[in-house]
Amino acid sequence: MKSGPILIGIPGTRLDAESREQLAHPAVGGVVLFSRNFEDSEQLDVLISDIRAARDPRPLICIDQEGGRVQRLREGFTRLPPLGALGKLACSDPHKALDMAYRHGRVMATEMLACGIDLSFAPVLDLDQGSCVIGDRALSGNPSEVVRLGRAYLAGMHDSGMKTTGKHFPGHGSIAADSHLDDVCDSRSYDEIFRSDLLPFRELAPGLDALMIAHVVYPDVDLLPAGYSSRWLKDVLRGDLGYRGVIFSDDLGMHAAKAVGGLVERTRLCLEAGCDLVLVCQPEDVKELLSVLDGGLPEAGAAITRLYGRPTVNRAELVEVEREGIKEWRRWRQSLEELGYQEEANG
Repeated sequence: MKSGPILIGIPGTRLDAESREQLAHPAVGGVVLFSRNFEDSEQLDVLISDIRAARDPRPLICIDQEGGRVQRLREGFTRLPPLGALGKLACSDPHKALDMAYRHGRVMATEMLACGIDLSFAPVLDLDQGSCVIGDRALSGNPSEVVRLGRAYLAGMHDSGMKTTGKHFPGHGSIAADSHLDDVCDSRSYDEIFRSDLLPFRELAPGLDALMIAHVVYPDVDLLPAGYSSRWLKDVLRGDLGYRGVIFSDDLGMHAAKAVGGLVERTRLCLEAGCDLVLVCQPEDVKELLSVLDGGLPEAGAAITRLYGRPTVNRAELVEVEREGIKEWRRWRQSLEELGYQEEANG
């Protein structure tokens, strides 16, 4: 069986017959997990084992475990602060902020890999410049600071054995509207975007194994949202920036993704524009798309294989580390949780 380019969401904490059938569909190559798929670590082990057994080659298993308000797995995992807490720390202690950025990436990725998840879509490289959906998910409003802290975060992920995914290219943080709920248009000139929001993606591109594309229209470049735009993906990203990593769409069920038609049209246009893998996260959208998809999508095995996790420890070993009281690991987890509590206390 070949791997297809669609990563799907599943409805619950068990792999039901319908989800198992969807995973075996030739257009599918993996799964995106959400909080709805998690009860506890033991249940998660069973679910991931069942997902992996549902198709061969092995499916790619992904999640959003950014920290702060976007952390899908909580009970039994380190309570991660939002990335914005690192940027605030950098204002008073820039060297400590670098260390904490590395710890954040290393701890997050280690915990995800240890339970069988290949990839967390991280880090956010948008700027904190007024977006209601980005905000403290961003490292900073200063592009140079995003580059500095982002580089440390990427190193932590890589040292854990996880590939990295910068998002949301070419930048979602400077527009207030939320692409989950609204159409989003950034009317600035390409030159202005190039000097600001695009800077972290340009500078960190050599360390990014994947990029996720924003459902935002930048009319100075193209009237299509960036994820459907060959001008953004082929001309700018692949051509001008020389990027050679994997390209993800964002979820095709989001409001701003619907501008080009139904799910089949969205999927095909993303792939034709230059996306390697597309996300369809809501179970009702998965059912609708796979019921009418008539094949003809590109094979995605090479892209998926590049993103498999290479864990350095398994979950049993992490449990043993906690039981034995290994000071460094415990100190790293505690320091991240303390930073999160400080962020909450400061409002």
